[in-house]
Amino acid sequence: MKIVINLIRNLLGYIIIALDLVTRGAKKKRPPEQQQEVSDELKHFALYQFAACPFCTKTRRAMYKLNLPIEKRNAPEGSKHRQELLEGGGKVKVPCLRIEKEGTVEWMYESSEIIRYLEKRFA
Repeated sequence: MKIVINLIRNLLGYIIIALDLVTRGAKKKRPPEQQQEVSDELKHFALYQFAACPFCTKTRRAMYKLNLPIEKRNAPEGSKHRQELLEGGGKVKVPCLRIEKEGTVEWMYESSEIIRYLEKRFA
């Protein structure tokens, strides 16, 4: 039964990904110098995700629209990224945005909270 549920969940996730790609829209345009500043700052960010997770897709869509090249780290069972997520953030829950600034690390969960943060910071 668990296999069937996982199969359905993954199938729906990939359908959502396909719909996202078709309806995504345009990226935010910035002058090259400003985009380089944003890109440099985002070198200290990472999004922990599952490929077919609808909430991860929602977060990736917002990142795309805001033109934010944040590193994406897949965290399937048995992966080093999953272990980092557990050890650093305290739980295996995605999406999770890892923000490193001034020597401290913040682990931000919940797609809506992540999107609000990114829009406020980079819009």
